Amino acid sequence: MSVAAALEHLVGLQAQATDQPYFGLWTRLANFAFQDLDRLVLQKDVVRCALLRSTLHLVTSRDALRLRPVLQPVQDRALAAAHGPRLAGLNLAEVAAATREILAERPLTYQELGERLRMRWPDRGGDVLANAARNVEALVQAPPALWGGGARVRVTLMSEWLDEPLGDEVEPGPLVMRYLAAFGPASVADIRAWSGLAGISEVVEALRPRLRVFKNEAGVELFDLPHAPRPEPDTPAPVRLLGGFDGLILGFADRSRFLDDAHRRHIATVNGIFHPLILIDGRVAGVWKLIVAKRAASVELTPFAPLQANHRSDLVREAEALLAAAAPDRPDRDVRLKPAQ
Repeated sequence: MSVAAALEHLVGLQAQATDQPYFGLWTRLANFAFQDLDRLVLQKDVVRCALLRSTLHLVTSRDALRLRPVLQPVQDRALAAAHGPRLAGLNLAEVAAATREILAERPLTYQELGERLRMRWPDRGGDVLANAARNVEALVQAPPALWGGGARVRVTLMSEWLDEPLGDEVEPGPLVMRYLAAFGPASVADIRAWSGLAGISEVVEALRPRLRVFKNEAGVELFDLPHAPRPEPDTPAPVRLLGGFDGLILGFADRSRFLDDAHRRHIATVNGIFHPLILIDGRVAGVWKLIVAKRAASVELTPFAPLQANHRSDLVREAEALLAAAAPDRPDRDVRLKPAQ
C-alpha cells in the first residue's frame, strides 16, 4: 500500500508529536522510507491540521478538504469546552473573518496570530484568540514540520495552501463507514471516542441495514462492514512497534481487546501524552523510545513483564530495523532492552 493510501485507510494519524506518524506508517507498510512521507508533505499531498477529536492529524490533502466540514462540530465543541467563559460575548464569525484576512498575507505562528488578533480585541488574551482561530477556521501547518523537526510551526488557510475549496459534505455517515473499514468491529462508543462527534447512535442506526452486527462478551453491539476481513483468533500477530498516539490506542473507547487493566497507567502520562508502544501477540506489552544523538542512535525497550526468548529476539530485530530506517546516517546504533517495568 502507498503512504497516501495508508493514510486514507486509517483516516489519518494523530500528529501533535510530528515524528510519531513516521513510526505509525513504518510499522504498517512494507518498504516505507521516512523521506517518502517528507516528499508528500513538501508536495502538499499530505498536511497537518486539526480534525478528529479536535487534535492535530496528518492526512492527505484530499481528506483534509473533505473531512474538515464534517468535523466542524467537533472543533466548535472542543473550543467551548476549553475556553467557554473566556469566549463570552466574542463574535466567532468575526474572528474567523479576521483570521482569513490576516493569514492571507503570510503564514504565522499561533503566537503571532494571537497578537495580530489581539489588536482587534485588546480585551482578550492572545492565546484564546489563537485557539478560537484554530477551531473556527480550517488551518494547516505551513511550512510543514518534517522528519527530525526543529522548524517553527506556522499556520495558514487550508484552502489557500491547497488552492482548493473545502468540501460541502457535512453528513458523518461516510466517515463512520471509513472508520469501520479500518477499525471494525467496533461499538457506538468506540466510534464516538475516535471521532469526537456527538449523535453517533443515530448515525449508526441509519447505517445498520448496511452493516454486520456482532456482540462482544459483555453483550455490547459491535458493527462492521459486511465483507471486511475478520481474522481467526489464532491468526499470528507479529511483534510491532507502534508510534505514540497511535490510532489503535485512540481508535477505541474499549481498549480491553489489546490492553490489560494492569498496564493502563503505563501507556500515557498524566497530561495525556501517549507513549510509543510495544505489541506482542496483538496486545500492548511495553513502551519504547528512540534516542538520536549526533553520531549515535538507540531504541530503548521497556517491557511490562519478562519476555519469552522468541519474543525477545523478535522485538530486538524489529527495533534494529526501525533504527536502520529512522537513523541510517548514525554510525553507532544499538538496541537497549531494559528490565520489565
